[in-house]
Amino acid sequence: MSQDDDSGKKRPNPWGSVSGSKGENKITSIHGGRKSGHNGGGNNNGGHGNDLQDIGALLKDLQNTITEMLPGNMKGGFAIILLAGAVLALWMASGFYIINPGEHGVIQRFGAWSRTKSTEGLGYHWPAPIEKVTKVNVNQQRSMTIGYTEGVSHRRRDGVSVKQAVQDESLMLTADRNIVDLQIALQWDIISAEQFLFEIQDQENTIKKVAESAIREVVGQTNMFPIITTGRTLIETAVKDIIQKNLDEYNSGVNIKQVLIQKAEVHPDVQQAFQDVQSARQDAEDTENIARAHREKILPEARGQAIKLVQEAEAYRQSKIAQSTGDAERFRSIYQAYLSGKDVTKERIYIETMEDVLGNAEKIIMDSGASGSGVVPYLPLNELNNKTIR
Repeated sequence: MSQDDDSGKKRPNPWGSVSGSKGENKITSIHGGRKSGHNGGGNNNGGHGNDLQDIGALLKDLQNTITEMLPGNMKGGFAIILLAGAVLALWMASGFYIINPGEHGVIQRFGAWSRTKSTEGLGYHWPAPIEKVTKVNVNQQRSMTIGYTEGVSHRRRDGVSVKQAVQDESLMLTADRNIVDLQIALQWDIISAEQFLFEIQDQENTIKKVAESAIREVVGQTNMFPIITTGRTLIETAVKDIIQKNLDEYNSGVNIKQVLIQKAEVHPDVQQAFQDVQSARQDAEDTENIARAHREKILPEARGQAIKLVQEAEAYRQSKIAQSTGDAERFRSIYQAYLSGKDVTKERIYIETMEDVLGNAEKIIMDSGASGSGVVPYLPLNELNNKTIR
């Protein structure tokens, strides 16, 4: 279909022709970079427009439309210039991109890291193949499981996730040579998008292998009983520190937020043997406690008796020293008195000695006079007094 100009001549319709006229394969409308009337369409794919077939068809139709709009003497070179400008404009426009909240945009120039856009909003980079942008969500809380997998069972209709054990990951050897079945959940996020993308390969698998290595290292240095009872918190902290240290050495750009032990128990195949060992260990501890209590009772008594004997010996020593010192002083005083009056002193000593010797002896007094019979009557008053007392 054509329109009449003021001179009465027909001029071509710039939007193409209706069905049945010349140029029926021209563009009928353009919507958002897609041509209506063509099957399929190009993906945005980050603003690059990778569907080359649709773009080629679009540019061909645009060239035909522009050619029909131009006068006959301007067709050819000028149309090519306009077409090249349109292509250039579309190519330059493909460099716009949007960073959503929580995302970082890592921009590569000819494959090498150029810069990172950490602020949300509209950004621009040189279009492909010069530069490209990779968006990484650094605010996303990511999780990983070791020793089990989670998924929705097809046999259940309630949509509840179920756990499935992975024994190659969960079975570990402890320091006391027991086997523990351990299931751990790991929570982490990204603190450096460029390090996460370029410093390590197969990122999630690398993090998982580092975590498995750290867990086996800690479990291999810990006995079974603390792992399945009260030592879980210490184990979680130790594992987290080792994982973070190793990932920092790799410059992975990953931050380990939490390590949680979901399950820690003895493997069923060694459950009975472990219970026997624990029972024997408990009996040994009970016997040791009884012996310790007996020791705590006997030792203080023995120490008290030893201290008592030492004190009694010391008192005896002091008394004997004092007695000996007193006897020596007494002897010296007697000796001094003896030197001042030897005869009197001899007599007094003799009398005192005889008094001591004859004090408890039976006495018979004999009179050696001529008029006497030699026997003097004697009244044993001492013996009579003793009998009266009895």
